[in-house]
Amino acid sequence: MFKKILIANRGEIACRVIKTARRMGIKTVAVYSDADKDALHVEMADEGVHIGAPPAAESYLIIEKIIDACKKTGAEAVHPGYGFLSERAAFAEALKSNNIVFIGPNVGAIEAMGDKIESKKFANAAKVSTVPGFLGVIETPEEAVKIADGIGYPVILKASAGGGGKGMRIAQTREEVAEGFARAKSEAKSSFGDDRVFVEKFIVNPRHIEIQVLGDKHGNVIYLGERECSIQRRNQKVIEEAPSPLLDEETRRKMGEQAIALAKAVNYDSAGTVEFVAGQDKSFYFLEMNTRLQVEHPVTELVTGVDLVEQMIRVAAGEPLAIKQSDVHLKGWAVESRIYAEDPTRNFLPSTGRLVKYRPPDEGRAEGVTVRNDTGVYEGGEISIYYDPMIAKLVTHAGDRLTAIDAQSRALDGFVIDGIRHNIPFLSSLMQHERWRSGHISTGFIAEEYPDGFSPLKPKGEIAHRMAAVAAFVDNLYNERKRQISGQMQTQKPVKFKTERTVTLDKDHYDIEIDAGEGALLVRFAEGGHAHRLESDWVPGEPVWNGLIDGEKTAVQVRPILNGFDIAHAGVSVEARVFTRREAEFYAIMPEKTVADTSKVLLCPMPGLVKAIYVKEGQELKAGDPLAMVEAMKMENVLRAERDVTVKALKCKEGDSLAVDAVIMEFA
Repeated sequence: MFKKILIANRGEIACRVIKTARRMGIKTVAVYSDADKDALHVEMADEGVHIGAPPAAESYLIIEKIIDACKKTGAEAVHPGYGFLSERAAFAEALKSNNIVFIGPNVGAIEAMGDKIESKKFANAAKVSTVPGFLGVIETPEEAVKIADGIGYPVILKASAGGGGKGMRIAQTREEVAEGFARAKSEAKSSFGDDRVFVEKFIVNPRHIEIQVLGDKHGNVIYLGERECSIQRRNQKVIEEAPSPLLDEETRRKMGEQAIALAKAVNYDSAGTVEFVAGQDKSFYFLEMNTRLQVEHPVTELVTGVDLVEQMIRVAAGEPLAIKQSDVHLKGWAVESRIYAEDPTRNFLPSTGRLVKYRPPDEGRAEGVTVRNDTGVYEGGEISIYYDPMIAKLVTHAGDRLTAIDAQSRALDGFVIDGIRHNIPFLSSLMQHERWRSGHISTGFIAEEYPDGFSPLKPKGEIAHRMAAVAAFVDNLYNERKRQISGQMQTQKPVKFKTERTVTLDKDHYDIEIDAGEGALLVRFAEGGHAHRLESDWVPGEPVWNGLIDGEKTAVQVRPILNGFDIAHAGVSVEARVFTRREAEFYAIMPEKTVADTSKVLLCPMPGLVKAIYVKEGQELKAGDPLAMVEAMKMENVLRAERDVTVKALKCKEGDSLAVDAVIMEFA
C-alpha cells in the first residue's frame, strides 16, 4: 500500500480524499494556487505545495507542476478527484513515465471512454444503444446548424472533453445552435483546454440515470446500483439520489450488465460511471462514460456501504476487488443536495465573497437517519471567482425515500451560511415540491416548475403557522430574559402565564395566545383555534432553533433584526415581528420603504470579468437583444435587454473586473 499520495485537486473533493487516506494510514500532499493558500484542503493535508496563479490554466491544469510536486514530496501516487486533469490521458501517461501511480483507470480506458466523441464511436462498435447524433468534430457554427437540421430539433451541443454542465447548450432552433456552438466552444476551451464540440438529439422529457462501476487490474468488474441525477439546471446537476424511483430490479440489472460489458471492453480498472438517458417508459441509451469519481458518489456510498475512494486507492495499489457482485445490496435511500454560491433570486448567478458565517448541520447517524456534509470551505474563508461555485454536498440517508427527503429538508433548514448568496432556499423549496416527492421527474423539472426562475416563497399554510409559532417562542424567551434581568421575576420556580400577541410575517398577521409553562410553550391561533406545542432548549444567539413542534423534529433559522427576527424555514425567509395587540395596530399604518428604481441601468449581476460589450452608445435595442457577457466561475453569462431601450452611456469596457451591482451601462 502507498505511504504517501498527492491529490491533484482542490475544494471538497480534495478534503474527501484526504479523509479516506488518513483513515487508511496514508499521508497526503495538497497542491494549491495563490487563491487557495488558506484553503481547507491545504490545512487538512500533511504537506502542501504551491503550484501557481489562481486561474486553473496556470496551476491545477499544468501537468509538469503536479509531477514536480510529487517529486519534491516523495508522493508515490496521485488521486485526481474530478474535473481538472482527472480524465486527461496525457496526465496519466506523464505520471506513468515518471514512475508515479495514477489512482484512476488505465490510459487506454481513458482514451476510449474519457472523450465523449470517441466513447460514442466505441459504444456503437460494441453494439451499445446510443442517442442519435453526429460524432465527428464540428468546425463552424454553419456546420453545426446543418448537422442539427439533419438530426431534428431539439438538439444538445456538448464539449467533447466536458463535464459538470460546462460547454453544454440545448438548442431548439437554428439560431440557438449557432449561438450555442460559439458559447460551448468558448466554455470548453477555458474549462478543459479542449474546444471540440459535438451534436446529438435531445431526448424530450428524459431522465438522467447513471451506473457506478468498479473494476480492478485482475479483470473483475462490478456495478454498485444506480443514481438518479435528473434534477438539473442548465445541465448542471442540483440534486441526486440513489437508487432511482424509476427503475425496477429488471431494468437496474439490464443497465448494470450493459455498463459492465462496456467497462470490460476497455479493461476498466477503477471507479467509473456509465451514464444513460432514460425514457419514462424505462428505455435507456448510453450517453457517456466518466472515467473518474463522480461528484455525486456519496449517495452510492451510503446505500451500498462501499467507500469508493478507498477502493480506488486499493485497486491502484494492485489489490483485487474484495467485493463480488453478489455482495452488493442497496440499503435504504440517499439524497444529495449541491449547495452552491449563487443567488437563486437572480437567475442563479454566481456569488463570491467571505463566508461570514458557515454552520452546517451536525453529521452522524441518529434514529435511523444519517447526515453527511462533504465540503472544502470554512467559516471566514473566501469563495473565489476562479473555480466552481460549489460550497458543499449535503447528503442524507434513511430507510426509505420520503424519510430521506424529510431528513434532507431538516438538514437544509439547519444549514447556516451568511456573507454570500446561496441556493439553500431553492433546495429547501424543492424538498417540499409534490412532484419531486412523488418521483415523477425529468431533466426538465426545474425549467418546467420554475419557468420564471425562483422567487422567494411566501409563508402560507402550515409552514406559516410553524414560523409564527417559533417567532412567538423566541420573542417569549427574550422577554423572559429581560424580566429576569430587570428583577421582575425573582422566583426560581417556573412561571405559567398566558399572553396575547400578534405575529406578523411580512404583511400577514396572526393573532395568537401564548401559554407558557414548564418545558414547553403552547401557541394557539385565534383563527381556526388550532394550537402548536413547542419544545426546545434554544438559547438567544444560536442561529438555528432546533426543537419539537407537536412532537416532530423541526429546524428553523433565526436571526435578530431591528424590532424582530429573520425567520427561514422550508425555503421561506421572512421578517417576523411579535407585537402586543396595540403595537400591531400602529405597525399596520406605518409607511413602507420605497425601493430604488434601477430600470434605466444594467447592473452586473455577480462579481466577474466583462468578456464582451455588444452595444454602442446611442444604439437602439429590442427586448432580448444581447447587451454584454460576464464570465464568472467558468461560466459565460450573456445579459440581454428586458425591454426596448436606447443605450445612453457605457460605464465599463471589455476586460474590466466588476463587483456585484456595478453599473455596466445606462439607458435613456
